[in-house]
Amino acid sequence: MNESALRNAETIASGIVDRFALPAPAGSIEPYGGGLINATFLVTAGDARYILQRVNDSVFPEPERILSNLSVLAGHAATHAESKLRIPALIGARDGLSFVRDGQGGFWHLMAFIPNALGLARIEDLEQAREIGRILGRFHVLVSDLPVERLAVTLPRFHVTPGYLERFKQVLATHATAHPEALSQAIACVTARQAGVGVLEAARRDGRLPVRVVHGDPKLDNILFDRVTGRAISLIDLDTVQAGLVHYDIGDCLRSCCNRRDGPAGAGFDLDLCRAILVAYAEETDGLLDATEIELLFDAIRLIPFELALRFLTDHLEGNRCFRVTERGQNLHKARVQLALVADIETKERAIRGIVAACFKGGETGPRDRRF
Repeated sequence: MNESALRNAETIASGIVDRFALPAPAGSIEPYGGGLINATFLVTAGDARYILQRVNDSVFPEPERILSNLSVLAGHAATHAESKLRIPALIGARDGLSFVRDGQGGFWHLMAFIPNALGLARIEDLEQAREIGRILGRFHVLVSDLPVERLAVTLPRFHVTPGYLERFKQVLATHATAHPEALSQAIACVTARQAGVGVLEAARRDGRLPVRVVHGDPKLDNILFDRVTGRAISLIDLDTVQAGLVHYDIGDCLRSCCNRRDGPAGAGFDLDLCRAILVAYAEETDGLLDATEIELLFDAIRLIPFELALRFLTDHLEGNRCFRVTERGQNLHKARVQLALVADIETKERAIRGIVAACFKGGETGPRDRRF
């Protein structure tokens, strides 16, 4: 998605929002968040705020399934009030449906904005990191007794890394000309690491890893904190809630939270943040993961940023069809950041494996507090 498409969505949003059952007229509509796939807006109506989103149906082929899953998740959470995990409420349309279609066929839905909540642009201290581990663990405990069969597949083959690699190879074969140096280096990095991409899927196929309900995208942007207490209170952007491996969530959370730099030259995996998140996650889940799941956590920590690099590279080669970009070469730049992060994770394998083992055996209490 490019900026022109986002501006078009913003224009359409102003006419769409009044078709939802709001208690007061919409006063303002502004782009919201850093999401790269869907078009998301913050709507103010009276004293309340809402999140209006147009689902990218080139990524989510059956967007109605998203709302079906949200309804199932909200109903399940209502029976587990002890989890203290806030699930945003869906706001229906005036015609009785849970969504609205615009004149171009675009799919829109509206959710209540959780009051007194805020997101973080970056982690400032280790207590925030621990809160992230707690909220992810709380989510996994909440859905641990939710049968995966009750949830539809919203994004087919999401986080199936061998599928992303195969697609990358197909696209690359159609661009078999000379490449700029930065792209050639990224391609070489991918080629050197392709042998290990099937480790999680192989364990899933042979039954060594259980399929569970997962969030699918628990990056820092999608975690909300209480403005007063500083506690993490919600995981948002629930489009990708479906059956999967907890490794997807843990790997993506650590990928997002533990890289302290935006550029390839400075990308690095922060071990203190990793330890703080995993200590809190392990305490919160308290035996939820089995021995094989724990054993393969390092593989997930390494694999998920590699997978995202594949997706960025593929989209770069295809002309930025999936991820929103604001400048030329942005997807290539992001791919290089993720590949640099993978390389740093590989150099720290022994330390990361040690952290994982200690956290899930109860031997880690986390590092002393420091600010970043």
